[in-house]
Amino acid sequence: MSEPYIRPRKGSIKKPLRIAVLISGSGSGLLALLHHQQSNKSPHSTKLIISDNVNAGGLRHGEDFGISAVAIPLPDFIDKDQQRKIHENLIHDKLIDSDIELVVLSGYMRILTPTFVSKWKGRLINIHPSLLPKYPGAHAHRDALADGAKITGCTVHLVDEGVDTGEIIAQEEVEILDGDTIEKLQQRVKKIEHQLYPKVLDIFCLKYD
Repeated sequence: MSEPYIRPRKGSIKKPLRIAVLISGSGSGLLALLHHQQSNKSPHSTKLIISDNVNAGGLRHGEDFGISAVAIPLPDFIDKDQQRKIHENLIHDKLIDSDIELVVLSGYMRILTPTFVSKWKGRLINIHPSLLPKYPGAHAHRDALADGAKITGCTVHLVDEGVDTGEIIAQEEVEILDGDTIEKLQQRVKKIEHQLYPKVLDIFCLKYD
């Protein structure tokens, strides 16, 4: 049985929600979020950056902005189920120790287990590079081009126990142009993601008590 969504408290300028951002790579979306928080009166504040990749370029943004940034790689176990369980327990413990109230996935390339999701459901948000429910999964741009789609975009959604199946919060369209490649389309969608995600987080954090 699927666990219900449990919303975070309502954020405010005086008491912003404490956010952790999970990344796997360069952290371009994270950087856009940090600039947004720095230049606006925001109801959320990034207090922790976690990457599953010790070489993730986005970890350096923590140093640049004075935010705790840690790498928590998968432990070296043969048993994959045990590996994922221990890895996610380490992440969960770090989130709790840091008093995190909302977890934001930004280019985090691992599918979280239902066990982890159940602990944070309603306080776990992702952005996906398609207009869900179309083209879920890791190859959204490839799938949209292969399908001959004329419109794609990005979706901010709550994370549930499925893959890109959680409650949709906001979407924005991006036109697919003649001659588009995966790389060209990815860059245009990413630009919209960087604008949409921080604004949607503002609204989300102000919405709930």
